Amino acid sequence: MYAIFKSGGRQYEARPGHIVRMEKISGEVGENVVLNEVLLYSDGDQMRVGQPLVEGVAVQAKIVEQGRLPKIVIFKHKRRKDYRKKQGHRQSFTAVRVENIG
Repeated sequence: MYAIFKSGGRQYEARPGHIVRMEKISGEVGENVVLNEVLLYSDGDQMRVGQPLVEGVAVQAKIVEQGRLPKIVIFKHKRRKDYRKKQGHRQSFTAVRVENIG
């Protein structure tokens, strides 16, 4: 059993018991969340594809971590023009454990 769901403009695959790192969503660690934008659902025998969403199916998950990824450095320069710009970025994420799909 698995499902493809959408959150934060990206698509993720969910299987019961798996941990999914996704765009940051609000909530505390240990809180239950319901992700109801399911695009595809398969229970092993048959597959349901939404147009655009599958009706009546949601992914129940529990937040296990709120964190930030390692810093990436953005460095821009133009040669011979005395232009340099250095900036960094750390993307926030939420890790959820998929409890149930249905």
